Amino acid sequence: MVKNQTNLTERSGFPPYPWLWLAVTALVILFDWHTKALASEALELYRPVEVFSWLNMTLAHNYGAAFSFLSDAGGWQRWFFIVLSSGVSLVLLVWLLRLPRQEWVTGLGLALILGGAIGNLVDRVQLGYVVDFIDVYYRSWHYPAFNVADSAITCGVVLLLIDMLLLSRRKVEQS
Repeated sequence: MVKNQTNLTERSGFPPYPWLWLAVTALVILFDWHTKALASEALELYRPVEVFSWLNMTLAHNYGAAFSFLSDAGGWQRWFFIVLSSGVSLVLLVWLLRLPRQEWVTGLGLALILGGAIGNLVDRVQLGYVVDFIDVYYRSWHYPAFNVADSAITCGVVLLLIDMLLLSRRKVEQS
């Protein structure tokens, strides 16, 4: 019976190997790196350039974590976030490599999160801060500046939540 399930999985169009998820991760890292390099070359630090009435490109250096958490902690936070994101990235990589082939939504979510985590980790190691440049706002309210890595992490988390809350219910109902 297990043999039939394996053959069914192989023929059902699921992504064939973990390398597909690693390719997605690599694309996120490369796209993040490229857009950060473009922003760093084209923009002046903290000088907004309006793109739309709700979107600026504003180069910012984030020494903290999400929403600039611990950004003024005196420098120790750099090493804390390097160790933390390295550990999380390692856990995500192992999870991704062990993931059953049919769980493609989880795989895509993990690949996006891993790519974003590594993208921001590279900044922290090389620069001591994360390069942010996307500034979404409404009137005088500005969402904290972010980057492609942050967007990939957010999309990955949304996919994991969809898989956990919606798709896993269907899996249970079908079995």
